[in-house]
Amino acid sequence: MTVPTPAATPATKIPFRFHPRVFAALGADLVTNDVVAVMELVKNAYDAGAGEVEVRFGKDSSGLGHLDIEDDGCGMTREIIEKVWCLVATPHKTENRIVGGGSGGRRVSGERGLGRLSAARLGDDFRMRTRSLGGPCWEVTVRWSSLAAAGDLSEGAVLLKPYEGEFPSSGTQIRIGSLREEWSESQVADLRSNLSRIVPPFTEAEGFSIFFAPPDTGAGQRSRVRPEFLSKPKYRLTGSVNADGDFSGRYRFKPLSEDGTPRKRRVSLSWAQLVGGARRTDDSAPRPESPRCGGFRLDLRAWDLGAEERGEIAHRFELKRSAIRAAISAHRGVSVYRDGILVLPKSPAARDWLGLDFRRVGKVGTRLSTNQIVGMVSISSADNAGLRDTSDRERLAAGPALSDFRELLMGAVGVLEAERDRDRTEVGPERHLASLFEELSATPLVEEVQGLARKGATAEATVPVVESYARRSEQAVRRIETRFAYYSQLATIGTIAAMLVHEIGSWTVVISRFLITMKERLAANPDERLQTERDWADRTVHAMDRLARRFAPMSNRGYRRSGRTAVLEERILDCLDFADGAIRICQIRCEVPESRTVVAVDPGELDTVLLNLIRNAVYWVSGVKDRPKEIRFGVEPSGGDGRVRVEVVDNGPGIADEDLESIFLPGVTRKPSGIGMGLTVASELVAAYDGRLSTAEVPIGAVFRFDLPLARETGEATAGEKLTVVGIDVQKGGVEPLVEVRGNTTGGG
Repeated sequence: MTVPTPAATPATKIPFRFHPRVFAALGADLVTNDVVAVMELVKNAYDAGAGEVEVRFGKDSSGLGHLDIEDDGCGMTREIIEKVWCLVATPHKTENRIVGGGSGGRRVSGERGLGRLSAARLGDDFRMRTRSLGGPCWEVTVRWSSLAAAGDLSEGAVLLKPYEGEFPSSGTQIRIGSLREEWSESQVADLRSNLSRIVPPFTEAEGFSIFFAPPDTGAGQRSRVRPEFLSKPKYRLTGSVNADGDFSGRYRFKPLSEDGTPRKRRVSLSWAQLVGGARRTDDSAPRPESPRCGGFRLDLRAWDLGAEERGEIAHRFELKRSAIRAAISAHRGVSVYRDGILVLPKSPAARDWLGLDFRRVGKVGTRLSTNQIVGMVSISSADNAGLRDTSDRERLAAGPALSDFRELLMGAVGVLEAERDRDRTEVGPERHLASLFEELSATPLVEEVQGLARKGATAEATVPVVESYARRSEQAVRRIETRFAYYSQLATIGTIAAMLVHEIGSWTVVISRFLITMKERLAANPDERLQTERDWADRTVHAMDRLARRFAPMSNRGYRRSGRTAVLEERILDCLDFADGAIRICQIRCEVPESRTVVAVDPGELDTVLLNLIRNAVYWVSGVKDRPKEIRFGVEPSGGDGRVRVEVVDNGPGIADEDLESIFLPGVTRKPSGIGMGLTVASELVAAYDGRLSTAEVPIGAVFRFDLPLARETGEATAGEKLTVVGIDVQKGGVEPLVEVRGNTTGGG
């Protein structure tokens, strides 16, 4: 059957319509819980220019509970009520960003009209009394269930009338009755905790105070929601990140005991240094020249919360131990404030929005958990337009700005952790593991006791000697335990390395067979394009083989270093090639001597030493902005003793005096993302060849020196042989110099 075509009719405009229950529906969906709903209403008071706001639970004469929110802000005129308050999602706040006018005006925090939706979520009965300065007082009443029962939004309305009773000169009073849920003690405690976080926890927001009266509080009784224990952190990092992503700040350590030594240190890191390198971890693309989130300020405070530490805090500040955890727990994690008002986290479930607790699993003891840190990050709408709230106000919207913002904050947390580790580590001269075990030897004790016995000393006279040995042994055990705690983090690397070597070997065998076949085919049927691609694949296979060789020493427990040799300068160039990406992005000029020095060192272990030193130098040099970035390598004889001395010199910021003695200890690092093992491992490997890795003060930059044994028959250096410089630019398809190879002015090693 054919359906007849209707007669042509003119186009008709059909207006959108909303059912009145939109308030209840959106209130339940967009405002995630009752605590967030109250916080949104308090933020409205802030946006109204209030000096203070009070949140109070109460009961009417019939015993029914209600919630009051009162402020002394600018209030509303009838026109504002009709044209702004009654218009959901009004652009009023977007078009009127500043309240109060003048240079002292306050920037508003809201723009989506969630206040009305929050009120609809909390209870069915809504009453608001409001008065603008010099104007009459108005009373607005709404019953949300009655509004939802209307057939059309145009049929629903609020009741507006003048209020003739007593009322302050300006402000707004909201009462929400017929509460949809009964507030439990834990919800009330959660509300108080979150109200105290609406404004920055360390300093009162200018001209804005929040007071709270929980249920069953007597008339006129209220308390300011301010943290009681946050002003005396043990570890603290303050500073700012500018629009280029560069961090400038100060770290402060203040021990609890009076005999402890406080420490302060200025910290300056570039965008790449703060986030851990010139390339992202999730792809091979270089980072942008500057972050896409804009600048911000931060204040991060941390505590050690073991039983002993909490006891010291309780004693010093006359607090109960439970109050210490409660105070920090109420503000735990890193909170973000936009123009002075909390952005996130809004609920307990979102406190760890940075993922600190999950990250800590990989390095327990060193990394901070959410319960150990209270942080405040201050952003502005003007500088951080890309950081926008999600509709439920529980998160920041995903995007490039948030990605860069998170990376910068995690870098700052890493700085705090690195400095904290420095103050928790016993600092002293660098000691190799073998010398630490020597401290456990009982031989000196036996000899000293035997000497006393020969002199006729009594048993009592030997007690101080034994006690002294016991104290030294305990200290040595603690140092060894600390060292092995870090070594244990590397224990799985052997397993991973074995898997890597095996898998790479399997892959390269298959690929190599294919390349051999391709070579034979191309010999018979030349194709320039295929030949170029085949050459690239061949170089890639060789690079994978080279990577496997680097991991070979740690992948095989039966690996023996004896009898193996390496050409020092070739290994330097090969390691520079391995770090090629970061060197190119940071535009670092590297100088390698033109000599050829054969050392009696396993190539894989030599690469480990060189790569750690090169990566360390690249990281610190990358932040240099006032001079060309340089890394120089020196190779020279070590006084005719069959050894050669190697220097790695950079023109970065140098090594702080306070770090000169501790820089080789495990866990000591200034890198936000470092674990503090690179220089330790390099030092141990050099020591295995009877050498020593050391550093020294220089006018500009840093220098690391170490010595290695020359190969007996082939160890004499020969000058004049220029080494091949490898550095392929994949994008351009050509060969570009990676390093500058210069003659060795010190005699050629």
